[in-house]
Amino acid sequence: MHHPTGPRTTLARAVRAASLVLLAALGVLGAAAGPATAADGDVSWTVATASNDFGSARQNYSYTLNPGARLTDGLVVANHGTTPLHLAVYTADGFTTEAGSLDLVRKDAKSTRVGAWAHADRPDVTVRPGRSAEVPFTLAVPDDARPGDYMGGIVTSLTRPGQAEQRLGIRIRLRVGGELRPTLAVENLRVRYDGTLNPFGKGEATVTYTIRNTGNAILTARQAVSLSSPFGRPHAEAGKTDDSPPLLPGDTWKVSVPVRDVAPALRTTGTVTLTPLLTDTSGSIAPLAATETTTHTWTIPWVLLLLLLVVLCGVIVAIRWAFRRRSSVRAAARDPEAVPRLHRPTR
Repeated sequence: MHHPTGPRTTLARAVRAASLVLLAALGVLGAAAGPATAADGDVSWTVATASNDFGSARQNYSYTLNPGARLTDGLVVANHGTTPLHLAVYTADGFTTEAGSLDLVRKDAKSTRVGAWAHADRPDVTVRPGRSAEVPFTLAVPDDARPGDYMGGIVTSLTRPGQAEQRLGIRIRLRVGGELRPTLAVENLRVRYDGTLNPFGKGEATVTYTIRNTGNAILTARQAVSLSSPFGRPHAEAGKTDDSPPLLPGDTWKVSVPVRDVAPALRTTGTVTLTPLLTDTSGSIAPLAATETTTHTWTIPWVLLLLLLVVLCGVIVAIRWAFRRRSSVRAAARDPEAVPRLHRPTR
C-alpha cells in the first residue's frame, strides 16, 4: 500500500510513475523514433515525426486543440532495405489491450475519433532503398468534439502474400480544450474468503474489482486494498499493488489482489482506494484526490465453530450423564428395595 513518507519520496515516486506511464504508452507502440504497433517479424523500415514548427526528434504527436481547430503535420518513412518499399498509410483510433498496452486498431476496424479526424494526404507511399519520404497528414477537430483526452495514431502497413500484416506507426495524443473531468470508479467489488483449517489461525482472501475510467482524461490508477473487521480490528492490508496501465476514457481494467493473514471476524469490510494519476501533454504527472469504495462479506470461522459445537455437545452429554447418575443415586436412597441383593445381610 502506498504510504507518503515525505516530499522526496513523493517526488521520486511521481517521477517513477511518470516513467512507467510513458513506457506503457510506448510499449506496444514503440519502435524507431515513434510508436510501432505490434509487427510480426522484422521490418525493413522506420517511422519518425517530421521536423517542423511543432519540434524535432519528437517521440510522438501531442496536441492541445479547441473544437473546430485544424493543423497539418508529417510522418517520415525511411527504407533501410535493398528493394523499393510500397506501404499503405492510414490513421486509426487507439485502445488499451488486455495486457495493458496502448495499441491502434487495424485498418478494417472503424475509427470514430482521432482515426476519423486525422487524414493522411495519400493512402500509400513508395520509398526507394536507402531513402526516406515524408507523408503529410491533417488533423481537424470537429466543432462538436467533447473536451478531454483522445488517443490515435498514423500507421504504415505492409502485407506480403502468405505473411501477416506488419505495421509501424506513431501515436497521436490529442487533448480537446474545455473542462477536464478526471475520474475513476471501482465496479463489481467482491471479496472471497478462503478460510483456514487452523481453528485459531488466519486465512487468505481475494479481492476482485474492475477499474473504469469514467472521466474524459487519460488516467493511471494507484491502488491500495485492505480488509477490516466490523470494529476496525483486526486489519489486513494487501501487499504493494502495481499501478494500472494508462486508461483511456471509457476503458476498464480488471484487478485481482490476494490479501493474507485475514482473521475470520464474521463480517469483514473490503476497501479499495484509488488515486488517479493525471499525465499532461508534457509528461508531467499529478496525483489527484483519492476515492474509496467498500463492500462487505462473511468471513465465518467454520472450523472453529465446528470445534465449539463438538465441545458443546460433549459438555451436554457429560451434564446429562451426571444428571442421570445423580437421579439414580437419589432414587436408590428413597427405595431400599432398589438396593441390589448383594448388599443385603445374610441370615
